[in-house]
Amino acid sequence: MSDKFEFTPENMAIAQKYIAKYPEGRQASAVLPLLDLAQRQNNNHASDAVIDAVAELLGMARIRVVEVASFYTMINTKPVGKYLLQFCTTTPCWLRNSDEVVEAARSHLGIDYEQTTEDGLFTMREVECLGACVNAPIVQINDDMYEDLTGPQLIAVLDALKAGETPPHGPQIDRQKSAPVGGPQTLNDLDFAEAD
Repeated sequence: MSDKFEFTPENMAIAQKYIAKYPEGRQASAVLPLLDLAQRQNNNHASDAVIDAVAELLGMARIRVVEVASFYTMINTKPVGKYLLQFCTTTPCWLRNSDEVVEAARSHLGIDYEQTTEDGLFTMREVECLGACVNAPIVQINDDMYEDLTGPQLIAVLDALKAGETPPHGPQIDRQKSAPVGGPQTLNDLDFAEAD
């Protein structure tokens, strides 16, 4: 990694829009979106150079940017692979066999949490609830959620990514978003003639 980071002209324009959303004297509030924007430009890594550039742009003390970067798990203060696999293992996912999904990834990729494959493609991370419990178990890969997973389904997703393909995200079973398996059921069983 370079010891110097500069936003591309396109990203600098976006950064200025983020900064402009905050009133005079409160521009430091843009620190989190700027860190996210910068790490996306910098191979998904908020390096020391990224932190320095964001601090300088916002006129903040470097330590304040470090505090934000180290608090939020979506900011990667250490290098990660091209695909960051975030595994939810909290109760709803665990009850629906997240252990099987994690073990499939470990076995298939030959790595564990906070490790990256030798080819630099995949990094595994355990995270708290990803907020889609009805579709458990879930793995977030970069910005996409892969839901209702089994071990073999995750391996198919990983193989597709490795082959340069973009596998469909969302539920990996026959489910419409977060509707019940088999489709919406709420009004299907009511007899409206009896309600009169």
